[in-house]
This record gives sequence, structure tokens and C-alpha cells, in this order.
Amino acid sequence: MNQNFDIIIVGGGAAGFFTAINIVEKNPKLKVAILERGAEVLQKVRISGGGRCNVTHACFEPNELVKFYPRGEKELRGPFHQFCSGDTIEWFEKHGVELKIEGDGRMFPVSNSSQTIIDCFLTATQKLGIAVLTGQSVQSIFKKENEWKIETQTENYLAEKLILATGSNPKVWEMLQNFGHAVVSPVPSLFTFNIKDSRIKELPGVAAQVTVKVKDTKLSSTGPLLITHWGMSGPAILKLSAWGARILHDKNYQFNIFVNWLNDADKEDVEKKLKDLKQEHAKKSVSKKSPFELTNRLWESLVFASGIEAETKWADLSKIQLTNLANQLTNGTFQVNGKSTFKEEFVTAGGIDLKEINFKTMESKLHENLYFAGEIVNIDAITGGFNFQNAWTSGFIVASAI
Repeated sequence: MNQNFDIIIVGGGAAGFFTAINIVEKNPKLKVAILERGAEVLQKVRISGGGRCNVTHACFEPNELVKFYPRGEKELRGPFHQFCSGDTIEWFEKHGVELKIEGDGRMFPVSNSSQTIIDCFLTATQKLGIAVLTGQSVQSIFKKENEWKIETQTENYLAEKLILATGSNPKVWEMLQNFGHAVVSPVPSLFTFNIKDSRIKELPGVAAQVTVKVKDTKLSSTGPLLITHWGMSGPAILKLSAWGARILHDKNYQFNIFVNWLNDADKEDVEKKLKDLKQEHAKKSVSKKSPFELTNRLWESLVFASGIEAETKWADLSKIQLTNLANQLTNGTFQVNGKSTFKEEFVTAGGIDLKEINFKTMESKLHENLYFAGEIVNIDAITGGFNFQNAWTSGFIVASAI
């Protein structure tokens, strides 16, 4: 038996639910179903932002917002002019969820619980009569005349319009390739760097405002860096991993980075400052107190790495030691061997080639009545609520178009 709907949405995540709710709110006559392969819906929403759900980011200018997307910057400009972060806040408030802005611009439900977002979506789908069908793993998709036929392990569905919101699901990408769509092969994005180095071995938990560059590339990033048990993390590293997702994948995650622990300070200027300190603090021990905005522990580690012993006084520093220290501070080389997933927020770069999508409607340029929402397309962002914003925006645009 075929089950008939006007619209089938494959994928019971953030993008799938947001699209479904917006469609039926705009046109209550439409019969809509969400198919989810797992036993539960909205699983990624549940764990995102450490269980608090980082709904969006307090960046309200479309032209500024697009800069947080290593892939999709150009394409999202138009969509964000239609539905941006301010619209997201308004939408959730209208549906009974108040959001708050944290110091770094990330936005969360006031309740601090992702369950609030899940409940909001489940209440809305129930109220609007949207069918939410779990345990429906799609096995095949066919196009016959003006209808889509979707076969799962247990059921067959027919619909006039098909929306795919399956995130980075290789099986669905493969089906789309059979339909002639090009898929940019997925590689990890948003990961931390594995580094074994005596300079940072004893310093997990220490943070600094830095500039990091990847050797032999144009990749560069500034921001907070966090030393961890396995190497380096924090926004500066995560940004680098997102913008360099393909390049670092091609290097098999074996490469060197240069760290300027003094953010953008120039080596010559630092050397000059060290010479002044040599005069001013002649009798004091070099390693005891950091003269820069670095923790004393990190300063001490870099002092020792420059070949300066614990009891050495400023007055006794040789020219070579001063140069070494300036180098460690502004251009320390670290070898990266591998990566680790950042928390549970596994993000991939890759997906349907952006050239094959009409960004005014999120419809496939190859097949009429086939739409995409969320991370199934080759768009991804750095951490901070931006990946969710792409889900809301693309879902809203699909709903408006339909």
C-alpha cells in the first residue's frame, strides 16, 4: 500500500522540522510527513551546545553573517536577506521560546535546555497535524511522472514534493548521485589538533589570545587558543580547521603550525621590548613573572624552551637567548599529528554541489519539486550557532517557495 502525502520531508532533525512547521503554518491544507530513520527525532538538537542548543548567533547583518561560513558564504547572502538571525529570534518567541545572548554572541533558550526547542517543535507538529514517522530508513527514491515515490524498509510513500533534510547522510548522497546530482565528497570540519610537545605538555587548561598559521599555506586564524591534554583547541584552532577542512584533509592531518602567543605582535618589536626589560629588571629572574598578557606557566615554559634556565637573571641573558625567546613568543613551530572531533558536534564539509541549487527557493536545478534544507548541501559553518541558522534559513525558504 502506498501512503499519499502532498509533501514528504526526509530527515527528522532541525531543518526537517522547521521546514515542515513553516509549510503547514503558511498553508494548513497541505498534508505533510516527516520520515526519520532513527527511533527518535531531533537527536542532534538534543546534544548540541552541550545540551543547551545554540540556536543562533547575535549577528544581525546578512553581509556579516555570511563570513562565518567557509563553504556557502556567497550563496547564503540572498537567503539571509530573507530570513536572518533576528527572524529566528522572532520566530521562536512567537512559538513560546525566549532566547538569550551570551557574551560571545551565541544564543540559547533562556531555559538553558535543548529540550525546550524539541518540545516547541513536537508541540507545533502535533498541533498542525504533521505526521512524524520514525524507524523509516529510506531505501530508494523514484520519480514517476509528477510524483516522488519513497521506499523505506517497511512502507512506500508517494508525494508531489520531496524535501531532503538528511544532513551528512552518505546513503542519501549516493541516491542523489544516481539522479545526476554532483556531491562534493565529505571531509571533517571543526576539529582540534593533536600535538605532543614538551612546551605544552604540562599546561592543559591554559588559554591565550593568539594568531595561528599553517605552514606552506595561506591559512591563518586569530582568537583564543586552549591547550588540552591531547594538543590544542579553542576558537582559533576550530576556525582554522573549518577554513582548512580540505587542505588539512589532503595533508592527512600531518602539518606544522606557527603560533604567535602575543596575537599579532611583531618579532622585532618583541625583541626590542625584551631588551628594555633586560635593562629595567636586570636583577630579577626571567622565568618568574610574565611581562606579557600570558599566564606565568606558559611564559615559564616558553622561557625554558628558549634555552634559559630557571634562575637566570634578565641582566645575564645573551643575545641568542633574547632572539630565541622572541621567536618562541611570536613564531613557535608545533607539529600536528592527527585530529580529534570537537565535543559531539561533528560537522562535515561536503554535500550537494551548490551550483545545482536555486538559492531563491532551495529547489534542485535538475529536478522539479525536489528541495534541500540544512547540511545536506555543501555548506558548513564554524561553531557558534551558525550551522543551525543555515538550517532555519534554508527551511524557511523551502517553505515559502512551496
